[in-house]
Amino acid sequence: MSDNDKRKKRTITEILASKQSGEKMVYTSVPDYTSAKWAEMAGVDVCVVGDSLAMVAHGHPSTIPATMDMMVMHALAVRRGAPDTFVLGCMPYQSYNTVDRALVNATRLMQEAGCDAVKPQGGKSQAHILRALVDSGIPTASHIGLTPHTIAMFGGFKVQGRTAETAMKILEDAFAIQDAGCFMLEFEAVPAPIARAISEQLEIPTIGIGAGVGTDGQILLSYDLLGVFTDFKPKFTKRFANLTEVAVKGLTQYVDEVKAGTFPDDEHSYGVNESEYEKFLGLLEKRRQH
Repeated sequence: MSDNDKRKKRTITEILASKQSGEKMVYTSVPDYTSAKWAEMAGVDVCVVGDSLAMVAHGHPSTIPATMDMMVMHALAVRRGAPDTFVLGCMPYQSYNTVDRALVNATRLMQEAGCDAVKPQGGKSQAHILRALVDSGIPTASHIGLTPHTIAMFGGFKVQGRTAETAMKILEDAFAIQDAGCFMLEFEAVPAPIARAISEQLEIPTIGIGAGVGTDGQILLSYDLLGVFTDFKPKFTKRFANLTEVAVKGLTQYVDEVKAGTFPDDEHSYGVNESEYEKFLGLLEKRRQH
């Protein structure tokens, strides 16, 4: 790719404008340098450093164990892997439970990790936090519907907004996020017709994960859509590749060839000048005799 062809990082202005232009924005959650690099090469609009990395990269059963130090470390890797892609850093559990704490931790993602924006979770109840972040000059998004940080209160991973009353709560949350000055919001596990209807009422763009095609963009975990993480598969995830199958096949062949003594062969080994080798053998023999 020449300098003239080099992609330009998407801007907040472009993300906001996508609502009116109808351009579907593509987000993917990436936890590391290599997957971020793949996302940039593929033309993904926004790389999200999601606290789902606690599960897919660290093996925890939920996102709750993700810490700010963990998020900053992974965000730095993603920033290096996707230097020309907008990076949205997610704020982990209890990192924004007060205004002061939210400002300190969001600043870390922006200043230390080089993120372009931050994303806590919550709507109406978190509006004062969201407004404080925006007012301090930090581009901020939010996340409603199924919010993993409050998963215990939902009694597990359950679809949200299936009744008129709970759908109205999601609507009120969405307007609270917009009124706080956020540039985008994410719906998770919301019935498609509900997500579409709410999205049509908003001026800011929406992205969905398990929220149907009626949002202004989509997000999936790269480890899910590529078949890297296989502990479980959410209903809303489509496997666009199966890298685990490819990887296990390759590793199995590696194991077989090492045990059979066929790897490494000459092609994958370094040689040495014959005269130097003979000289070395002579020195080796002399040392042995002493």
